This record gives sequence, C-alpha cells and structure tokens, in this order.
Amino acid sequence: MRVSNVEVCNWAYTGKFEELERCVLSDSSQATRTDQVCGQTALHWACSAGRVEIVQFLLDLGAELNAVNQNGCTPLHYAIAQILLENGADPNAMDKLESTPLHRASAKGNYRLIQLLLKESASTNIQDSEGNTPLHLACDEERTEAAKLLVEHGASIYIENKEKMTPLQVAKGGLGSVLKRIVEG
Repeated sequence: MRVSNVEVCNWAYTGKFEELERCVLSDSSQATRTDQVCGQTALHWACSAGRVEIVQFLLDLGAELNAVNQNGCTPLHYAIAQILLENGADPNAMDKLESTPLHRASAKGNYRLIQLLLKESASTNIQDSEGNTPLHLACDEERTEAAKLLVEHGASIYIENKEKMTPLQVAKGGLGSVLKRIVEG
C-alpha cells in the first residue's frame, strides 16, 4: 500500500489510529518522514492534536523526539509535553527565533506546562532572538501566575532584552512590584 506522508500525518492529526498503525507497521519509515507541506512528522501532528495513543505508538517505534519542522519547532513545541519529556525530549529546544517551549508556555500563561518544563530543568533565563526570557513574555502578556512561578524558580528580573528592558520594565500593572517582592524575599 503506497501512502503519501501527508496522508500519514493527517491520520496522526485526526486520530485515525488503525489506518496509521497499519501503514506504519508495513513501512516503518513512515513514522519518521515529514510531510511535504510544512516539514512536520506524524509525531508533530499527533502532538498538536493531543493524540496521546498515537504519540506513544510513534515513540515506541522510534520516532525522532527532537525532529524539527521548517520553522525549527520540535514536537514538544506543539503539546503533550509530559509523555515527550519522559521519553527524553529536550525541554530547551529552540525554534528559528530561538524561542523554547518555556517561552511559548510563559507567553500563553500555560501554568501546568511551565511547571512540567521547570521540573525537567528547562532554562528560565534563556533568551530568544529578541533577547526576551520567558519572564519577559509572561510579564508583557500580564501572565501573573506564570511570572511568579518563573521567578520562584530562578528567573532573573534583571536580564535586559535587545530593547534594554528588564522583565520588570515590560510588566504591566502591579506585576513588577509583586515580582520584586518575591526576589527580595
């Protein structure tokens, strides 16, 4: 049975486990090939759709945890962090803008993912191509709980981005003073 990589990736995304399983078991290279659209593997697509069963199946077959798509994103940038981290995914993987999963989670205020990434030793002070740390992004987006969690786990309030601004300077409302109190104890 000859199937395109786009079709395999579509099955991974839509949760058509039986079709995917049948195809991949007959041609194991399908588990690691990228689609022709955006250079993503079936693992990228399964992660972005939250298809835990398919993610585990692909991982069991040796799918590449840190495969990058055309934007430089790994499957971890897309979701299902815990299962990927437990299988050795790099919590500090960067995309082409040098943004990590922690940058994205912080900007979105995804508290649970931030906790998980910190538990797996994600770097709190890593800077993206604009010089922003995850804390800069959390402060800019008014993600108070995310910002407090980052500071409690060692994120610096003093690192300047390329605009020479610290997280405290980009913070809105009273968030800056809250973070300063945490640091000063």
